[in-house]
Amino acid sequence: MDTIASLFSFITTPVSWIIVQFHSLYGALFGPDTGWAWGLSIVSLVILIRICLIPLFVKQIKATRAMQTLQPEMKKIQERYKNDKQRQSEEMMKLYKETGTNPLSSCLPILAQSPFFFALYHVLNSIASNDTVGVINDSLLRSAQQAHIFGAPLAAKFTDSASKVEALGESITDVRVVTAIMIILMSLSQFYTQRQLMTKNVDTSVKTPFMQQQKMLMYIFPIIFAVFGINFPVGVLVYWLTTNVWTMGQQMYVIHNNPTPGSKAQAAYLDRLYKHITHHGKTRSRRERAIVKAIVAKGRDRNDYERKFINGLSKAGLAAQSDGTVVKSEAAVATVTEDGTPPTTAAPKRQQPKRQPKSKRQAAGGPKPAGGAEKTSAASTSLSKSDSLSKSDEPQDAKPAESAGKAAPKSGGGGRSRAQSGQRKGPQRPKSSSKK
Repeated sequence: MDTIASLFSFITTPVSWIIVQFHSLYGALFGPDTGWAWGLSIVSLVILIRICLIPLFVKQIKATRAMQTLQPEMKKIQERYKNDKQRQSEEMMKLYKETGTNPLSSCLPILAQSPFFFALYHVLNSIASNDTVGVINDSLLRSAQQAHIFGAPLAAKFTDSASKVEALGESITDVRVVTAIMIILMSLSQFYTQRQLMTKNVDTSVKTPFMQQQKMLMYIFPIIFAVFGINFPVGVLVYWLTTNVWTMGQQMYVIHNNPTPGSKAQAAYLDRLYKHITHHGKTRSRRERAIVKAIVAKGRDRNDYERKFINGLSKAGLAAQSDGTVVKSEAAVATVTEDGTPPTTAAPKRQQPKRQPKSKRQAAGGPKPAGGAEKTSAASTSLSKSDSLSKSDEPQDAKPAESAGKAAPKSGGGGRSRAQSGQRKGPQRPKSSSKK
C-alpha cells in the first residue's frame, strides 16, 4: 500500500497544505491539538474535493442518461442474440463505440478522487511514522500525533500493535473498537448507496451486462473496504466515511429530482409531479416544463410510467403541450357550463330502450300481417260478417241450442284458442260447430 501511496506523492504537498489551512481555522475554535480540529480538517478536505468534482458528476449524469437512450437498441440486441452471449457482447461494444457512450462512466468520480485518497493516506502514514511530509513540520506533526478521535489517535490502525498504540497515548482496545465501528459504517454506507442505485434508479425492463456488473459491485465493494479498512489509519477512515455519506446524500438528491427513465424512482417522481400539476392546473417551474416537454417529445417511445402520467392528465381535463406547458383539454372545455364553471357531474350516457316482453307486444296490437295474409284476413272477416247476418235471420229459439252446441267444444278444447294463447300468428280459419 505504501508503494501505491508513493505513486501519488506529487499531490501530497497540496493535500497537506489544505489540511493545515483548515486546521488553523478549526484550531482557533477547538484547540490546535484536539481531535475535532484535525478531524474537521479532514472532513472539510472531503467536502472541498467533492465540490470540485461536481462538474465531473454532472458529466457522469449526462453519460448515464445517454446510456438510457440506448436501452431500446440494447433490448433488440439481447433478443436477436439471446443464444450467443459472445456475439451479444460484441454488438454491445459496437453500439457503445458508434454512439460515443461509456458504460464505465459511473466510476469517474471514484477514479478522480483516488489521488487525493492515497495522498491523504501517505500524509497520515507519515504522521504515524513520526516523519514530516509536505508542509507539515515538526510542530504540526506533534500536534497531529496528540489528536484523538473518540479515543483513537488520528494515525492509529486496527492492525497496530499494543506498544505502537501506547506510544501514541491510547490503549489497543479503544483503537480497535473505534476503527471497527468506522469500518462497519463505511461498508454499510457503500452498500446502501449501491443498493439504492440498483433498486430505485435503474430501468429493470432491459438487462445489460453493465447492470450485472453493477449488481456484483454492490456486494464486492463493501467487502473490499472492510478488508482493506483494517489497514487504514483513523484519519483515512474519517475521510472515506465522509465521502461515502456525501455520495449517498448526493445520489438521494439525484434520484428524487432527476430519476432514470423507466425506474421506480421515476414512477414516484411522476406521481408527485401529477399531483402538483393537477393541484395548480399548470407547470410552475422551468424544471417541470422540461420534464413534461421531454415526455411529450418521446411520443410512442414513452414507457409505462410516462404513459400513465399523460393519461392521468387527460382524465383530469388537462393536456400536455410540446413546449412543456399544460392547458385544459378540448374535452374539458366542451363540458364547461354556461357560467364558466366545470360541471359537478358528468353527462349521463345514452341508453338503449329495453325490449318489451312478447306478451306485452301482442297485447299492444301485435305485428300486422303482410302480403297475401291481408287478403285472407279481409276474406275471413267478410265471411264471419255474412255468417253473423245469416244467423241473425234464424228464429230466436234455435240460437240457444246452437250456442249450447258451440260452447261444448270450447269447454273441452283445453281452455283458450291457439290464436289467443299466441302459439300461432296471423288470422285463423273459422271452425264449423261440431254436432254431436
